[in-house]
Amino acid sequence: MSRVSSSGPFVPLTSKSASRRPTARPTATATSVAGQDIICAISESRGVSSTVGLAFINLNTAEVVLCQICDSQIYEKTVTKIGAFEPNEILFMNTAKESKLCYILQENLPGPIFTFADRKYWSDKTGHEFLDRLAFRDEVDSLKVILNSNYFAACCFAAALKYLEMDLESAFVSHSLRIKFEPSQGSMTIDLATVVSLELIQNLHNSKSRDSLYGLLNQCLTPMGARMLRASVLQPSTERVKLTERYNAVEDLTTKEDMFVSVRQALKGFIDSDRILTSIILVPTNLKQTVQYVENSVNNVIMLKSYVSSIKNIHQALGAAQSDLLLEVRELCSPSKHRALEQLMAETLNESVTYQSKPLDLRNQRTYCVKAGVNSLLDVARQTYKEANADATELVERLAGKRSTYLSQHAISDKSQETYDITLDLKYDTPRQYYICIQSDHFEALPEEFINVYRKKNRTECQTLDLVKLNQKITDAHNEVIIMSDQIIQDLLREVCTVVAELFRVSEAIAMLDMVAVFAQLATSNDYIRPELTATLAIKAGRHPIRERIHSSKFIPNDAYATPQTRFQIITGCNMSGKSTYIRSLALMTVMAQIGCFVPAQYASFPIVHQLFARVATSDDLDANVSTFAAEMREMAFILRNIQPRGMVLVDELGRGTSTTDGLAIAIALAEALLASHTLVWFATHFHDLARILSERSGVINLHLAANISEDASKMTMLYQIAKGPVPDRRYGLALAKLVDLPPAILQVAESVSETLDRLARQRNCTSRTVAIAKKRRLLLSLREQLAIARNSTMDDDSLRRWMIKLQEGFSEKMAALELGSDTYSEGVELDDHPVISEENLESESFKTNTTSRQSPGKRSSTFGLIIINSESDSVDSDNESVVLV
Repeated sequence: MSRVSSSGPFVPLTSKSASRRPTARPTATATSVAGQDIICAISESRGVSSTVGLAFINLNTAEVVLCQICDSQIYEKTVTKIGAFEPNEILFMNTAKESKLCYILQENLPGPIFTFADRKYWSDKTGHEFLDRLAFRDEVDSLKVILNSNYFAACCFAAALKYLEMDLESAFVSHSLRIKFEPSQGSMTIDLATVVSLELIQNLHNSKSRDSLYGLLNQCLTPMGARMLRASVLQPSTERVKLTERYNAVEDLTTKEDMFVSVRQALKGFIDSDRILTSIILVPTNLKQTVQYVENSVNNVIMLKSYVSSIKNIHQALGAAQSDLLLEVRELCSPSKHRALEQLMAETLNESVTYQSKPLDLRNQRTYCVKAGVNSLLDVARQTYKEANADATELVERLAGKRSTYLSQHAISDKSQETYDITLDLKYDTPRQYYICIQSDHFEALPEEFINVYRKKNRTECQTLDLVKLNQKITDAHNEVIIMSDQIIQDLLREVCTVVAELFRVSEAIAMLDMVAVFAQLATSNDYIRPELTATLAIKAGRHPIRERIHSSKFIPNDAYATPQTRFQIITGCNMSGKSTYIRSLALMTVMAQIGCFVPAQYASFPIVHQLFARVATSDDLDANVSTFAAEMREMAFILRNIQPRGMVLVDELGRGTSTTDGLAIAIALAEALLASHTLVWFATHFHDLARILSERSGVINLHLAANISEDASKMTMLYQIAKGPVPDRRYGLALAKLVDLPPAILQVAESVSETLDRLARQRNCTSRTVAIAKKRRLLLSLREQLAIARNSTMDDDSLRRWMIKLQEGFSEKMAALELGSDTYSEGVELDDHPVISEENLESESFKTNTTSRQSPGKRSSTFGLIIINSESDSVDSDNESVVLV
């Protein structure tokens, strides 16, 4: 067996025996999202078009996710899917050691252990047998239909569970496993490089910082909610119905303050229910009734009692809910559905028993977990445990010189009868059990009676021989109580397993409620607004969510607008003017909108994006032994191979890792390819010729980040404000050079060269008839697109009439300028004042773009000035326009 490191050469793969996990039950006390134990099984079809089956088993939350992906030859979707789940171990058939898929995964995913198992584990028949035995009873039939049509997913499902039973020696209880099938559609694809560069999960510069999108959003009160939020950020939804339900739930919580406060209060203190339920249903196959195993069972029962008793608080908190999502959560948390389980636990367990985090408190809770009177021998054992604990307390009191009846009741050696007029504290921890804590200034040298001495900075910890004996007596009594409680606890757990499906569904509902409650809190405290899902990206006063938190008083909002006729936006500007921040903010707001969160803006509408790629902040990759330019070319090649029309691409400073001429040539070629893909592209660059060359292309728009430069270039003020057209002052680099006190002679030579180059460029760029025709075409296409959007709007007749008049005036002026050959409108020939982001319309709220027809389903034609726009189609295709000159 072998694996490939990120740097290329083969290195030995960890052996299966060394990588095998312990077979004991997973602990149920961890609450962090990280540290999950996930196994992934993989299989693929043979042939040119690869179909890849995936099965993920989370051993901490008892959740199985099945996928079947039709992937490309570079397995981009498979790598992205596996990267989102971050499995600890990946299972391959032993016949696939040298396969291309295995090589690509080892190259791109250096973290997991790669294990090669017998091919017979991958059996679809075995997968269906596992499904019949382990799936929730009411989901078996529907899952059978899915597995019948997804052969490779069924095989991987069998392999993962077979590996769990045969190699890890564990198995799930019957009808207790959450099984979900995630189709290849339904979520946004975000590659791993984009996740890193956009800081979706972790800050680039400080891994412990909360300055990332997940760090900003993660104010969840439950571990289940934090896990769901993380999964949503990595795989945003593309389902309009699901997103609308989340928006409605967030709005319901933000408009009802009392309900919101009650929900957040009810969510506090929830234990990790997924891990508790998993610990109950995932049992070792080589079961041994050890004291530690029984202790874990008692701990699980105590935590389960706390979980079940907290569910009714959620039902009460959602009493005023009106949205469908919150009503569904409230119904799942109805006390009537869990009354039978609560009654069963009340008959078996003490009412006051709760889970405790301190070791001594938890041991006491375990001891008194079962109600008195259920077993008389158990009651006797508990009395022995109680008396032994009292003896330990009296022993320490006697040593401290306090009055005690200890000597009269116990036979203690003469040496142990000594007393010391000092303050002794009785402490407890799991390894030592009871021990004595003494302040360091009481003794320079401890008497010989004190043993097991540990000296620390301001105290001394020790024991005595009598205390050690009492500790053993207490341990024996506790173990006897635990063993006597085992049969009662196991009977209760068997009853719990019959309703574990409902408990898992409640856990998922609580996770969803926690996540939307966080969205509501963010919307209220940060002034976020509800986005709309339309065919147009339109943002008024949008803000970068992470940078806004860091620089809340200084952050300057910006507008954004993108349609098929403005789908390729070239962003220029000075260094440090905010180009990267601007394009990153658009991507982050898109992700937020597609996880159901409100966004930082005054108004926002988004198209549903199915792919997100970002090529930003590339530097030398020393591990892969490639330069900056090679790294960015590799990333761009990956994007071009996988981009589709409903995607979003961010490109920042492409081509600066090589010569100016080659960099510009490559940037133009890649820009042409991205433009032909009909996806949304934001292209930040310092190549001004790129903006000039592509300015006449249909779908291209030039923007810049504004800056004020004084006449003598002695002062430069960044405005951080997006504006139309390319950057007006192309010599801002010289202005920055002056600010750092370069020698005047050098600056004079640089200015002379710059002016000469500009003059030569202007001579080459003389106007021509071809350029004029291209500008007219763009103007007409822009007009057609805006009329199509206005037709599908909800604008009232008066507002529509005023906007049409304004549009007509602007169109006439720009067309006349083009007819006269004027250069006054040489950039940005598209029309201004689009209805979606018009200031007047935003303030009146009379216009909102959506996919619903304005009045009637009938289509209409609009006679406008010198042209007729045929509006029989909702789509705007730049290659098939319907524009007729009169």
